[in-house]
Amino acid sequence: MTPAYLAFDSASRRLRLDPHEPAFVQNPYEAYAFVHGASNAFFWEDYGFWCFGGFDDVNRLLRDRRFGRQNPASIPDSRGIGDDRSHLTAFDAIEANSMLELEPPVHTRLRTLVNRAFVSRQVERLRPRIEALANELIDRFAPGGVDLLPTYASPLPITIIAEMLGVPVEMGPQLLDWSHQMVAMYMHGRTRETEETANRAARDFSDFLRGYITERRRKPGDDLLSLLIEAQDNGQKLSEDELVSSAILLLNAGHEATVHQAGNAVRTILAQGGDPRRFFETPEANAATVEECLRYDAPLHMFLRYAYEEIEVAPGILVKPGEMVALLLGMANHDPLAFVEPETFNPTRTDQKNVSFGAGIHFCIGAPLARLELQVSLKTLFDRLPRLRLAEEPRFRDSYHFHGLERLAVAF
Repeated sequence: MTPAYLAFDSASRRLRLDPHEPAFVQNPYEAYAFVHGASNAFFWEDYGFWCFGGFDDVNRLLRDRRFGRQNPASIPDSRGIGDDRSHLTAFDAIEANSMLELEPPVHTRLRTLVNRAFVSRQVERLRPRIEALANELIDRFAPGGVDLLPTYASPLPITIIAEMLGVPVEMGPQLLDWSHQMVAMYMHGRTRETEETANRAARDFSDFLRGYITERRRKPGDDLLSLLIEAQDNGQKLSEDELVSSAILLLNAGHEATVHQAGNAVRTILAQGGDPRRFFETPEANAATVEECLRYDAPLHMFLRYAYEEIEVAPGILVKPGEMVALLLGMANHDPLAFVEPETFNPTRTDQKNVSFGAGIHFCIGAPLARLELQVSLKTLFDRLPRLRLAEEPRFRDSYHFHGLERLAVAF
């Protein structure tokens, strides 16, 4: 059955589906299941580019070096409203030095310098602090019930990444505001007002960090910002612009997706019924549950890449240099060719894998930290509040290609 809110032409593989369609926002997996049955590769007319939702295709194209995140020189940036980007000077300056938007050799140098703080053995040292913070946040819950997003899912990761970087934790709400305003640049149908707001946020965020970088140069600490200032790769250090972009990327990425994933995971686990503690009885069960949450309801559903040469991506699909393709991570995680009963939440599945953190050279640098935060925060929440229940049916934000809840009201 074709969902009423989409149209698909099998001959041309063209899909018409408004990403703001309420039914799609609340449950994209219905549309994904239909498209899986029709064609894992299709041209999404509402966006104007080819999309790939098969697990193997997405995994392969994330690693294909003929594609990249960096906009090739002389090719107009399709993300702009019109051709004039003079109102996006501050935003573009940050993007120009962001490792997420760069390719080798610059990407390699930046990632090598930043990665030292995010390897698993370094991140594991944060476990006691994350456990203590999770318990502190639960202790502050209002009696009877709360919205878990602002009281738990959001303050935990922003506090941890702020402490890691060495910026004031009390700045958390402001950092969140700046981050939300910048991330809005990546959503479908943005306006001139969205762009101007994002540019102001980028300017203010950058000015704030430059002040802290100056302070850390004068008085280094044991925080990540101090380490990045001193870090060298073959005698090369990060420039101040690279420091600012790297810190903003880590702050934004260090909480944005984790907040969405935490909310999605709580919703998913509560939907299973019974005692939620059964999913976290051992470290192995805990890790498997988090991986299944990442597969089952991922926080990021679309990842864009530029073609760097003319490529036949799939039979009959030719992309030219500078054209963008979309890799649909959430759809790939539900590919029936890759998973047995993909619509079933099953942490013990033997075919457990996902592309929620990406793959290849742009694999999420914060994945070890995100996994640890999710393992600790979910187990602590359900250990402390085993009778937790939804106080209302959660609704997802209209923010594709991100996928997260508007609120998560619970009672206990």
